Amino acid sequence: MFTYHYLFHNGPLAALALLAALNLPALAQVDVGLAPMRVEVTAVPGKPVSGSLTLTNSGSTPARFRVEMVDFYIDENTTPQFIGQVAAEAPYSCRSWLTANPMELEVAPKSQSPVRYTVRIPPNATESSYHCALGFRTIPKPDEISGTAMRTAVRLMTVFYPTVGKPPVTGVIKDLTLQSTPTASGSSWKAILLMENSGLMLYRPVGDISVVDASGALIETVKVPSFPVLPKRQQRIVVPISKSLAPGSYTLQANVEVAGEIQKASVVVTASAPAMAPPQ
Repeated sequence: MFTYHYLFHNGPLAALALLAALNLPALAQVDVGLAPMRVEVTAVPGKPVSGSLTLTNSGSTPARFRVEMVDFYIDENTTPQFIGQVAAEAPYSCRSWLTANPMELEVAPKSQSPVRYTVRIPPNATESSYHCALGFRTIPKPDEISGTAMRTAVRLMTVFYPTVGKPPVTGVIKDLTLQSTPTASGSSWKAILLMENSGLMLYRPVGDISVVDASGALIETVKVPSFPVLPKRQQRIVVPISKSLAPGSYTLQANVEVAGEIQKASVVVTASAPAMAPPQ
């Protein structure tokens, strides 16, 4: 019997993932990384683009990986979701363009292994940005399959963004709201920034959101997480607020840069008294 603990690197997909094993009995150390975790591709219809990724095993035991080509999107909680095939992403997916070699490999302890990739751009690809990912999932070695054990499975992702042509960026702030979640000590707060992308080119909003009280005093300024807003959608971006907000009126002020243009939004919101936290 096998029990897997999956560790997903689902952050902004920056330079390198280093995922440590859970501190559990009978669990071999898993200390693996992948670089780069984001590949931007200038794509020309009919021309393939190739390169390589590097898998690193800093642990004390061999790590075996299986490679998978997947679609992805950013959900309403601003969490990347990597799934084999997503019908809604089909118009902007590069999953079927992507190949990797090898598709299964073992990386020795304290070593690195390259994985070659190729993005084959179809001759009829239209002007747009596209997105897909290569996933690297650890799998048990043959001598680990039988018996009862506890293992750690790690999934690392490299996201690919091919862009065909020069589609313009079209992005605006559509809404800005305040949301609370009951906790044992009161409430946790977050601003919800709704960004629209009506065009065919993804963009990453850069900026911040400020919380100002009724007297005009600044409570907190929080950076907007740098997540992509993919083509033809409205994307909720969750911006956690660390300060505790007493019941009353506040103003949320957003300053977000999209393709060199500053988008501004200001809205008066109400922080209600904390509700009871749900039973555990």
